[in-house]
Amino acid sequence: MMRRGFKIMALLVFVLMLPVSAGAAGKSIATANGGVGVKRVISPGGIEAWLVEDHTNPVISLRLAFRGGAALDPSGKKGLARMVAALLDEGAGGLDSKTFQQRLDDLSITLRFDAGRDRLTGKLRTLTENRDEAFKLLRLSLTVPRFDAEPVERIRMQLLSSVRQDMEDPDTVASHALAARLYPDHAYGFPVDGTENSLKAITGDDLRRFARDRLGRDNLFIGVVGDVTADQLSASLDGLFGDLPDKAKLTRITDTTPKTDGGISVVDLKVPQSGITFAQVGLKRDDPEFFTAYVMNHILGGGGFTSRLYNEVREKRGLAYSVASYLYPLDHSAMIMGVAGTANAGVSETIAVIKEQWRKMAKGGITQSELNDAKTYLVGSYPLRFTSSGTIASMLVGIQLEDLGIDYMEKRNGYVEAVTLDGVNRLAAKLLDAEKLTFVIAGEPVGVETTH
Repeated sequence: MMRRGFKIMALLVFVLMLPVSAGAAGKSIATANGGVGVKRVISPGGIEAWLVEDHTNPVISLRLAFRGGAALDPSGKKGLARMVAALLDEGAGGLDSKTFQQRLDDLSITLRFDAGRDRLTGKLRTLTENRDEAFKLLRLSLTVPRFDAEPVERIRMQLLSSVRQDMEDPDTVASHALAARLYPDHAYGFPVDGTENSLKAITGDDLRRFARDRLGRDNLFIGVVGDVTADQLSASLDGLFGDLPDKAKLTRITDTTPKTDGGISVVDLKVPQSGITFAQVGLKRDDPEFFTAYVMNHILGGGGFTSRLYNEVREKRGLAYSVASYLYPLDHSAMIMGVAGTANAGVSETIAVIKEQWRKMAKGGITQSELNDAKTYLVGSYPLRFTSSGTIASMLVGIQLEDLGIDYMEKRNGYVEAVTLDGVNRLAAKLLDAEKLTFVIAGEPVGVETTH
């Protein structure tokens, strides 16, 4: 949980674009037309959750998210959101850390929190028979977290250790340096995990202020999958979340465009293999052409073994042990990002091949055969990738966050099918810009130096 803030976000791609398996969490999830039966549940107090009932197994998975993650961390206190997330399950109410964790273990309850750039998220998994106690522990962790001195210092030491490890990992070093280069005057330029100095500066008052100000009901999104009915969930929501403040206090973050200038930055790191990251301006999630970009990127670098980048960089030339590109929309910005890893001697050629593939797709577009193959894969794999109720619950939260509509899961394949050859080639010509593709390399690359 603690590591690889910027890179992990890129590697996870964008959760809403990943497929959902209706049948994976139990046959009762699938509706007659093969979709997922999502119910909007609203409590007497007006708290909303989305529910997919599945009574196949006596298990309930709940996911939640609050808008406003590490990007809202105050100056000099970067890493605050991640530290709060790591501490919410370390004691709450009348239960100290050891007692709280023992209660979770005794009842086989999973309760975890995490923070990214734009979100603080939580997950709960429990047996149906322990639902009331699990919901109680979740309520306590959100409304009366303790932030006792011992767990605070223990978690701080864990975060500091992770940050120090990251400083020796070329992929993470390159990712952090790329973020700083693209967003030099913006909150997105700072690592989610913070720095040694910022982590040491965080106080107990900072942690308590975060929990008090940022976790508001107006800022909460909930998804539930499993062995619970709509009536049961409705009756539980006010008890779970009713004690949260009505409104969160969030500072405003301005929209921004990443500063991609086509340059190269080298971060000296004495390792035999360099970490390569690269990016250019992308499309935000609400852009009408986002699905066209999704299909385009699958062909360019998002399709694993079938992508152009993989074929040209690894298969034909053996330059890199990994290479891929990703769409990376944030709440206030958007990028097309990529990562590669190669021996120091192969960095220069790897960069050249990546830029050449960028140019070829922008100028020559893709073929009808490539488009057909991509759409067939993206549509056909949709019901196969997700195999847990927890993942489906995460999807329910993500769809709410992006306001995609409660029927999004059933419409998603239609959006892929609607992408046309003319549309994807027009977008490639308009969007892909090899001259603005900005690289950061961490390592000792042969023949590669910082440009601008």
